[in-house]
Amino acid sequence: MSLDITQYPTLALVNSPDDLRLVAKENLPKLCDELRQYLLNSVSRSSGHLASGLGTVELTVALHYVYNTPFDHIVWDVGHQAYPHKILTGRRDDMPSIRQKNGLHPFPWREESEYDVLSVGHSSTSISAGLGMAVAAQKEGKGRRTACVIGDGAMTAGMAFEAMNHAGDIKPDMLVILNDNEMSISENVGALNNHLAQILSGKLYATLRESGKMMLSGLPPIKELVKRTEEHLKGMVVPGTLFEEFGFNYIGPVDGHDVQGLVQTLKNMRSLKGPQLLHIMTKKGKGYAPAEQDPIGWHGVPKFDPETGTQQKGRSAYPSYSNVFGDWLCEEAAVDDRLMAITPAMREGSGMVRFSKEYPQQYFDVAIAEQHAVTFAAGLAIGGYKPIVAIYSTFLQRAYDQVIHDVAIQKLPVMFAIDRGGIVGADGPTHQGAFDLSYLRCIPDMVIMTPSDENECRLMLHTGHHYQDGPTAVRYPRGNGVGAELTALEVLPIGKGRLCRQADSDRQGKKVAILNFGTLLPEALKAAEQLGATVADMRFVKPLDESLIRTLASEHDALITLEENAVMGGAGSGVNEWLMAQRLSVPVLNLGLPDAFVPQGGQEEIRADLGLDADGIVERYRKWSEN
Repeated sequence: MSLDITQYPTLALVNSPDDLRLVAKENLPKLCDELRQYLLNSVSRSSGHLASGLGTVELTVALHYVYNTPFDHIVWDVGHQAYPHKILTGRRDDMPSIRQKNGLHPFPWREESEYDVLSVGHSSTSISAGLGMAVAAQKEGKGRRTACVIGDGAMTAGMAFEAMNHAGDIKPDMLVILNDNEMSISENVGALNNHLAQILSGKLYATLRESGKMMLSGLPPIKELVKRTEEHLKGMVVPGTLFEEFGFNYIGPVDGHDVQGLVQTLKNMRSLKGPQLLHIMTKKGKGYAPAEQDPIGWHGVPKFDPETGTQQKGRSAYPSYSNVFGDWLCEEAAVDDRLMAITPAMREGSGMVRFSKEYPQQYFDVAIAEQHAVTFAAGLAIGGYKPIVAIYSTFLQRAYDQVIHDVAIQKLPVMFAIDRGGIVGADGPTHQGAFDLSYLRCIPDMVIMTPSDENECRLMLHTGHHYQDGPTAVRYPRGNGVGAELTALEVLPIGKGRLCRQADSDRQGKKVAILNFGTLLPEALKAAEQLGATVADMRFVKPLDESLIRTLASEHDALITLEENAVMGGAGSGVNEWLMAQRLSVPVLNLGLPDAFVPQGGQEEIRADLGLDADGIVERYRKWSEN
């Protein structure tokens, strides 16, 4: 997007943080206004994350103004809030390509820029990584500084507190910035409090504090009294007791939209010794009324008209799998008060808004704490309830030990409703659900189901909910159903697939059968028309329908397994293992995701590139069968 110099006269001068540091301090508010407008106009054309970035404009400007980046390290948590950072670090004109195939990555990405020191798509990693960088910088001895920006939501994860506890113990020089966009303590943000923060971060206060400690070091009782007095005096005006207990010097809360005040406070804090925490108050969606009023709805947006706020709607007339899950939850809860649904801070994404309102006593949002979500579910199951953990494929990775140790070993009837299985598209490698079938399939007693359409999804959720012999998983993709007719809920026979198409009897050449796992079934059926192939919808990754596989192997010259999961260790691998164990000699082509991290792009675009659409299946089979 070419920059209109008349609309962005100050921003046009800033192509890098070096340029930014040449801007006069009094011109920084104008730069922030232009940066916010550019961000709004850019995302309206490209789609992407908006509200978080609108809230971090002043902070981003102040950080790059004060810190000597890229020598100094700025570590962003999650990355939703890093669009202004990308704009200021040489990627401004490429912003329209963000989240597109071969375009800018949606999150900070080390391979993209030297200013992105940590590749990140999942939350609550910034303090741990920043602590490692701060320790490395201390050993390096060149004065390199580290600042970590973490949102109030990400601070709910145990990993953030584990890192702070460690930092408070070893006390490296580092800054953690808590970006708080909940306005619960907004009354503390004002001229007096900003002035206090600048005093507390200033050299005079720090000098007096350290001198006092040295003078009283030989008198433990008095030293402890002074420490307690300081804490209580500080606690009267700043809500930082918790962070002080972790060993951090707490400063704030300050107005996160006062760029000049932030610059002064950050200048003071950059030279302080030991772990520091700056608490800033921001407004998510700042400067754009629709996003301010509905920051959740404007968190990640399609293309939209910035004048009217009208977002482009998806074209599908069919419900998303997330909504299919949410509707099923309500349907099931109406007749089962032992159903308990758990989400790690993904109520909207997992389609649980309606359920949370209609069944609040059966709904638990545990915040960004995937490990806790799984073990909490285990406790509910022990207590006689029927817990369902609604979780994205890549987020369940974060709770893998809990799935094994706290659920599977004890054979507890916890159901995992795994959203975003397979290709998710624009969010890229950190969010592609490539591994869940592989990492779940090796767990003993785990039942894994892969629905091929929205009705199958309902039936499998119902089946998993009523299965009492151990854990179950129903794995479905991002996106919409295919318009399948919804039938009455029933419990499916465990480990049984279904034939969807028989091979053409009059077709010449080898007979081939496609064993489909999941929602690529329409592509499998289209490919089968070209190949004259049999198609089986396997339904279950574990246990496999062994009798069906045996029949298909005996009646066909070759088998194709099809899944939207890593081929290594996936459903197809399970078929291979069983065939070899039975000494059944039939060639098998395993189609799925490659042994590589799948980049961003449109879902259909990526599937076509990977040969997982009908034409790709046919082409890959013909090349393979010729060898």
